[in-house]
Amino acid sequence: MRLQPSSSLICIVDIQEKLLPAIPDAHQVIARTKRIITAANTLGIPQILTEQYPEGLGSTPPALSKHLPDAIPKMSFSCCGSESFKNSIPSTTQVVVLCGLETHICISQTTHDLLAEGYGVFLAVDAVASRHEIDHTVALRQLESAGAVLTTTEAILFEWCTSAEHPAFQSIRKLVLDDSFT
Repeated sequence: MRLQPSSSLICIVDIQEKLLPAIPDAHQVIARTKRIITAANTLGIPQILTEQYPEGLGSTPPALSKHLPDAIPKMSFSCCGSESFKNSIPSTTQVVVLCGLETHICISQTTHDLLAEGYGVFLAVDAVASRHEIDHTVALRQLESAGAVLTTTEAILFEWCTSAEHPAFQSIRKLVLDDSFT
């Protein structure tokens, strides 16, 4: 399975202000997620933003939210537990790229549910995280065994382009070289 802009969806899961202080390398998760969002906007790839119990966990940082559609609030750990989320998935979607928090909870449950629904799932491993490394590592191993594709934001961007001849290649290349996304 290869990523194509026309059949991809980006889902940014629960990168919320009150969770971020407990996440090692939260800055990198935000930067790499912003890189994916910027590329998706350049390539016309739809995006969904979710927030887990925003009244308690706060909202998505403005550095991300200002580039995204309004957040879908949810109480279920899986994004698929929200009818609003499921109704927001474009009919052209075949593959969902996930970024966000936490790998072993919301990312994991969402991945399992999306796979069960027949979607391909790509996990941007440099844009997902958990509070504890062991939870993150074990979750990634389980999700790969379940059928998710583990990849990086840089690999995703170049896979969307497929060639240096792609009209957006120079813009995408600049995102990869831009130090503010690392």
